[in-house]
Amino acid sequence: MDQNTVFEGKTAAALSYITFVGLIIAYFMNSESKNPFAAFHIRQSLGLTLTYFLFMIPLSSFNSWLVSGPFMLAFLALWLYGIVSAFQGQIKPLPIVGNFYQRVFSVNK
Repeated sequence: MDQNTVFEGKTAAALSYITFVGLIIAYFMNSESKNPFAAFHIRQSLGLTLTYFLFMIPLSSFNSWLVSGPFMLAFLALWLYGIVSAFQGQIKPLPIVGNFYQRVFSVNK
């Protein structure tokens, strides 16, 4: 991917990691231009957000940091990895789950 494509998609890519609202805004920002760099990070962020809600809703019923704390730390590490790679202009899938997110949320099936 050339540097111009990365530069044009960097704003939407980084914005996609900033809350769920940022993900929606980034999706609509990229809906017209279809920048592959931004699309990659939007898929990563979407997967990360859905995984967070999928796990935290049942974990919150335990009402204990010993149960939910390790997941929160893992989520924070993955989120930081994703947002830093977006700011650096890199296409690196998230560890463990990134390739899965790309396969599941890819349009070309």
